[in-house]
Amino acid sequence: MKNKLAPYLPLAWLLSIPVLNICYGFLNRGGSDTAQLITAWDRLIPFVPAFIIPYLIWYPYVFLMFIVFFRKDRNVYYRSLTLTCVGLAVCYLVFYLYQTTFPRPEIGQDGVLNWLVGIVYQMDAPYNCFPSIHVLTSYIVVKAAYQCKLSRLANAAVCATSGIIILSTLFVKQHVLMDVVGGIVLAEMLYFWIGRKIFKPGREKRAAHGL
Repeated sequence: MKNKLAPYLPLAWLLSIPVLNICYGFLNRGGSDTAQLITAWDRLIPFVPAFIIPYLIWYPYVFLMFIVFFRKDRNVYYRSLTLTCVGLAVCYLVFYLYQTTFPRPEIGQDGVLNWLVGIVYQMDAPYNCFPSIHVLTSYIVVKAAYQCKLSRLANAAVCATSGIIILSTLFVKQHVLMDVVGGIVLAEMLYFWIGRKIFKPGREKRAAHGL
């Protein structure tokens, strides 16, 4: 039994994500100097309760995709997980040094969708906005899917799912446009400064041959 499970033990590193998320709860509170990054464009974006569905599937979606990366390309799995964990740490540091907030709209009392939005609002205080972790991780998943060389249909599905999740952060009024931009820019910076230097193609090939 142990020999059969041994090849899957690296998946245990996925637990680093929920462990790091403990920091989110400690930082999810406002202060006297909390900032707002709302623009005129954000005020034009309507509140659409239906987007709470893609917003909620984000967590299982990210974990499922990491399992796919693990099975398809172990190097992509380690790279993406490393960048995600470093990205989370950077986000928490920003939340601590530059806490932002976003006033939420009034939601209706009727309907399952409004009920789900209400639960999210109760469980997640309107802080820790910039940069968006939803956006950061969803964007990393898109880049990793291309690096895994999935089929065109699979890549299209990943892009569509991640794109809808990113849009959902705006339409359920959990984030503003600057939060989205911040998440994408952070992901690109991590890939440039860490992904390319630690996980170089030559180094990956040598590791694959046990050198």
